[in-house]
Amino acid sequence: MKSLKQEPFADRTKQTIVIRSKRKTIGFRVTDEGILEIRAPLFLSGKAINECIRQNTDRIERAFRRAEEQKALYESLPPFSAEELKRMERDAKKRIPERVAYFAGLMGVSYEKITIRSQTQRWGSCTSKGNLNFNKLLVLCTPEALDSVVVHELCHRIEMNHSKRFYDLLYRYFPAYDDADRYLKTEGEVLLTRMRKTKEQTSQNS
Repeated sequence: MKSLKQEPFADRTKQTIVIRSKRKTIGFRVTDEGILEIRAPLFLSGKAINECIRQNTDRIERAFRRAEEQKALYESLPPFSAEELKRMERDAKKRIPERVAYFAGLMGVSYEKITIRSQTQRWGSCTSKGNLNFNKLLVLCTPEALDSVVVHELCHRIEMNHSKRFYDLLYRYFPAYDDADRYLKTEGEVLLTRMRKTKEQTSQNS
């Protein structure tokens, strides 16, 4: 269930969408279009939602600023060229399987197929069958960042979750994981943004 209304933030009027569902908590998100999306429980009153907005004005304003920064970043970055994409694909198909084989041997785990993808949000994933998927953008990242994603996904061959045991394994085999993760959330986000722009341009031209 959706409803539209206007809410003021820092002397500006922001469009707000309220989406009600069977969830138990209330959450906020600013969309790419600059709309505040509020996800609320089915029976939470409008008064309660407005009070929650009031109590979280600073947090919501920060979310709007981040969205604006992301939009400015998106507009300033060039898409990848066809040649860059081909080179990434070639390098990724060589380097990533090498690192997977190295760490799998170190960790004593097996895996099935490795797939290289052009992804705009995720760096890697592991299926319950042991198939591994990796973002070709990893070859543009630091070697440490690439290795951190490889180890992360291989840890899922032991723990298919993000439990304490999973992170104990992750830090055992890759103690510098936090540094690599910070890199992916900053420098890596620039690469993901460029890939999003590349895909959108390709879609428009097709």
